[in-house]
Amino acid sequence: MGLRFAYTVIFIFVLFALLADFIAPYPYALQNRQVPYHPPTRIHFFKDGRPTLPYVHKYELKDPLFKVYEKTNTTCRLEFFRKTPYGFKLLSVAEPCHLYLLGTDKLGRDIFSRLVYGARVSLTIGLVGVLTTFILGSVIGGISGLLGGRVDSILMRLVEVLLSIPTFYLMLSLRSVFPLNMGSFELFLAIVFILSFVGWAGLARVVRGMVLSLREKEFVYAARTYGAGTFRILFKHILPNTYYYLIVSATLSFPGFILGESALSLLGLGVSEPVPSWGNMLSEARNIPLISAYPWLLTPGVALFLVVFAFNLLGDQLLRKSNERVKG
Repeated sequence: MGLRFAYTVIFIFVLFALLADFIAPYPYALQNRQVPYHPPTRIHFFKDGRPTLPYVHKYELKDPLFKVYEKTNTTCRLEFFRKTPYGFKLLSVAEPCHLYLLGTDKLGRDIFSRLVYGARVSLTIGLVGVLTTFILGSVIGGISGLLGGRVDSILMRLVEVLLSIPTFYLMLSLRSVFPLNMGSFELFLAIVFILSFVGWAGLARVVRGMVLSLREKEFVYAARTYGAGTFRILFKHILPNTYYYLIVSATLSFPGFILGESALSLLGLGVSEPVPSWGNMLSEARNIPLISAYPWLLTPGVALFLVVFAFNLLGDQLLRKSNERVKG
């Protein structure tokens, strides 16, 4: 049951990331200054007590100071798979109504659309960060364990230095190296570099320990007997025997990359506006009175919680299967 829940949540958010242009009703940067903090649009399926095609009401801003909205009698039918001024969309409504499934922010931007596009940014950073970290960690740890001697000593001292520095402060220090006015793509690469640089050391240490054990196995001696070189032994015979652990570890570390990006973006040091990520969307939710008045601003935090929980649950299940495999 837990594994099914994890797969379902991950599948939904991956689908959001892949089909963001189709699922999001509006562009992520589209502003409607006439509807700041618009409440979530309610979809109705009944009219006068009878089932009907889904429709929504038009809302009007009655109090601009306190952002009080009132539902009008104007209704618009919910349309599926229609071409809109913003492209071909899964869900849409015609003017004068608006479809704000999770409400809007202070600039009148649709939070659901930004959440969907934010999934693309956050999950991509997590995926690229995990791949980069695990390539670095497995290769450096494998070389350290297989070669031993002075190479092992130098690499492990470097690992110990990195592990001794608090991760969050190391991320902030690395971020300060890059200019604050970087473009979106350059900033994306910078964040991946920062998170990868922070994350590879712990993995390298574990892989080194596994390689120290595996290099004494009979199949390694056999490969050496047939004249296989050091790197061929490492990449063809030793590291493939660590893949199951690497997969489990990658699943467990994936949430750390998402949270790391969110922490940097929350502080204004990560992905910058108007490009959405779950971290910079939560920056507005730091104001407690604002949250109490407009609770839908916390929906990126809910998405973050669900993804992190799903990956941790998946990693826990894979780790359990790994332990059962070892015992068997």
